[in-house]
Amino acid sequence: MNKTLPLDQQLCFALYSATNAVVRLYRPLLQPFDLTYAQYVVMLALWQQDSISLGELGNKTLFDSGALTPLVKKLEQKGLLQRIASLHDERVKQVVLTSAGKALENEVATVMPALRCQISLADERLIQLRTLARQVQLDIQQLEQCVQK
Repeated sequence: MNKTLPLDQQLCFALYSATNAVVRLYRPLLQPFDLTYAQYVVMLALWQQDSISLGELGNKTLFDSGALTPLVKKLEQKGLLQRIASLHDERVKQVVLTSAGKALENEVATVMPALRCQISLADERLIQLRTLARQVQLDIQQLEQCVQK
């Protein structure tokens, strides 16, 4: 008698495999821009709000500092952003888009419509899926905050 649910009945595996499938769809779309999916997420956050601290960027992207710092350094090497010491506190680094980073937003605007063409779910179902995924993420964040107290 099995003590665990089969893999195909595990929520974690369903979410993990769906995420991997979507990220695989992004790869060829982001390749012409020399961006990985994680780098794209960082750029999306900065296009929404430029000139934010590394901490704020981590909060927006949900990347911890161990994952975020190498991403930001790589994007800085590509000339898409800069890390600048905050005027208020030199220990705090602000992440600021360069002109090349700002211009990339217009070029990358083709990615989302191209991705949308590859996913057969109706818009309503995609919205439901996104809403459920966000709710799971928020529930887990709340649980983590309760555990930390």
